[in-house]
Amino acid sequence: MLKKVDVVGAVIVNENNEVLCALRSQDMSLPGLWEFPGGKIEKGEDPKDSLMREIKEELDCGIEVGDLVADATYEYTNVVVRLITYLAKVVEGEPKASEHETLTWLPKDKLSSLNWAPADLPTLDRLLNEDIL
Repeated sequence: MLKKVDVVGAVIVNENNEVLCALRSQDMSLPGLWEFPGGKIEKGEDPKDSLMREIKEELDCGIEVGDLVADATYEYTNVVVRLITYLAKVVEGEPKASEHETLTWLPKDKLSSLNWAPADLPTLDRLLNEDIL
């Protein structure tokens, strides 16, 4: 049976209505694919609290977490990932890439130009096809 992992991701939007995209580094699984930044939910942790903690750890900035964007499960060959994504905005500091190879801000109409990790595709689909942003 495959291991199941619950993770959270942030669709961070700036004042220009651009979305923060994070490129997975060569040290991570799925290197070279783009994702919405976030991480694993610790046992007993609220997903929104988890997301604020993960973004502080990964990007060294504080966020305000907004509405749910997507709650989707994707089965990779070695693990089943449940990714819960929320809209968010930076309220303290500026995002810095520490674990990721690079970060970039893109307008909604350019998001599909990136090669996204499969688990992030349902979130991307909602952003592109629904009036969320």
